[in-house]
Amino acid sequence: MKHSNPQNSKKKSFLHIPKYPGGKDAYQKFIRENIVYPELALTNKAEGFVYLVYTVNNIGEISDIEVAKGIGYGCDEEAVRVIGMMQYEPARNRGIKMKVEMKTKIHFKLPGKVQPGNQAEVHLNYSSPNSDKTNSPEPKPQAFYNYTINLEK
Repeated sequence: MKHSNPQNSKKKSFLHIPKYPGGKDAYQKFIRENIVYPELALTNKAEGFVYLVYTVNNIGEISDIEVAKGIGYGCDEEAVRVIGMMQYEPARNRGIKMKVEMKTKIHFKLPGKVQPGNQAEVHLNYSSPNSDKTNSPEPKPQAFYNYTINLEK
């Protein structure tokens, strides 16, 4: 007969999802250094959220980048460009190949004095759901990251 000990109920995850090298700080730095507020968006004073969904495979490559909801004026394309440049660390899963769907929300917000071509403020939300699609009654762990990045020159 098995006895469950509530003090020793730490769940172990067999499958590991790909992670960005260097963690949240490196992820934030990458976005800050590579995103540029589009000139068309500055001209039209466009701001808002761009919601992206993309897939990271077992070797860390990004594919299938889609804009779930965008704001146009070049912001959607800029968000896709920056996410497409990223490379994740490979997931070590004992030979099991898996793809993980990632969701990112990038906030393009016009700061007070921005000239076309300069960088602007970006808010980034990153979530990584567990891609194990089994019908397990146990809740699946998720990782969520929220960033506010000020990129004024």
